[in-house]
Amino acid sequence: MADIAGKSMIRRVYEQCLKSKSLDKVIVATDNQEILEHVTNFCGDAVLTSDTHQSGTDRCNEVAEMFPGFDVCINIQGDEPMIDPVQIDLLCTCFTAKNTSLATLAKKITSNEDLINPNIPKVIFNREMDAIYFSRNIIPFLKNSAQDKWLDHHTFYKHIGIYGYRSTILSEITKLEMSVLENAESLEQLRWVENGYKIKIAITEKESHAIDTPEDLQKLLANLSTTI
Repeated sequence: MADIAGKSMIRRVYEQCLKSKSLDKVIVATDNQEILEHVTNFCGDAVLTSDTHQSGTDRCNEVAEMFPGFDVCINIQGDEPMIDPVQIDLLCTCFTAKNTSLATLAKKITSNEDLINPNIPKVIFNREMDAIYFSRNIIPFLKNSAQDKWLDHHTFYKHIGIYGYRSTILSEITKLEMSVLENAESLEQLRWVENGYKIKIAITEKESHAIDTPEDLQKLLANLSTTI
């Protein structure tokens, strides 16, 4: 509900999603009555979900069951007011391959600040672009060089928190119990990896501007153009 240049954060996320060429329907899933009413007041689609969900994936699954018939569900976080529709469309292209069950995005890390920030999860993946591991630590560890020079010797990737699920798989993964790795890193996607699910990675060059703290919001506001 935070105001961003005259519009709420959730409205900005919603309107960016509507610009995607790949989404057939955009729905705000919330357990908050105020958010529900706010979205419907600007003529957006929203549904009130259970307030007992432990993750956004669980909430997505509840909504997916309300709207059967969709092959793929995309989970876009409500704290991404600058989400680029191109990123959404890129993620959707992962599902042109029928063997893709789950997908997400990654972006090359270009600053040491992002590299060492534990609030920015990192991801490594294999040659088939399937995720090997996600971590809040820097992965991989470069044994033979100083950490402040790591970006000069290796390409690191941060995880962008947008997910795509094949609808049948979405139902499956919500039934999985919390895993050891997930509990250790507080990263839900590790539950899927630990249970043998493949997560396809697509590389985006677009920056992510997730608003996780009041400081993040102030930084975004300071950098907004006057035309937003």
